[in-house]
Amino acid sequence: MYVILVYDCGQKRVGKMLKLCRKYLSWIQNSVFEGEISEVKLKELILKAEKIMEKEDDSLIIFSSRQEKWMSKQIIGKERSSIDNFI
Repeated sequence: MYVILVYDCGQKRVGKMLKLCRKYLSWIQNSVFEGEISEVKLKELILKAEKIMEKEDDSLIIFSSRQEKWMSKQIIGKERSSIDNFI
């Protein structure tokens, strides 16, 4: 499945969440990730994220689609991290 993941968490937890998300998805902008991921890996990511988060203050939002082709992406301004140059 293809997901876009967005998180908002306290300053003390941002680094841990960033490091975790980079293991599973491609970073595209501050606190925003995208990529193909299996359901099992997504559940694993969510469980690990919940251990980092303080649920009263932090949030994790995941948009999902069966495939990337069903979503369109328009970038206006500078693209923070391009994944187009992978071989």
